[in-house]
Amino acid sequence: MRDFMNEKLMYRLIEEEGMKLKPYRCPAGKLTIGVGRNLEDKGLSNEEALFLLQNDIIEAVKELKKAFLFFDSLNETRQIVLIDMCFNLGINGLKKFKKMIKALENKDFSLASKEMLSSCWAKQVGARARSLALLMETGE
Repeated sequence: MRDFMNEKLMYRLIEEEGMKLKPYRCPAGKLTIGVGRNLEDKGLSNEEALFLLQNDIIEAVKELKKAFLFFDSLNETRQIVLIDMCFNLGINGLKKFKKMIKALENKDFSLASKEMLSSCWAKQVGARARSLALLMETGE
């Protein structure tokens, strides 16, 4: 389809369907998002899910850099740990790890790891927390 036709069609469908950035129920009762995307019957393709994930990672990194001045001084492995936790908990949930954050500011990675494991979050996510805590402690 030629680009100008595709663009005209997109604007028409947005006008007719509307664009909702949060899930909603369409008139047929199907869970829907965006411009009439039926999540129950069609869902997402792998490429779409990876695109969303990439955007979520970019957003998490921006939030971490804004919230924690020490973030850029961490090595890549420890940054990945915080990105993973931010992805899982949200930045506000991660900010509740006050003792872990203080340990990271002091570059005490062993204590940061212990604080991670002594949380309710660690009990909820189990092996994920143990794996991330080990990465935080060792940095590799």
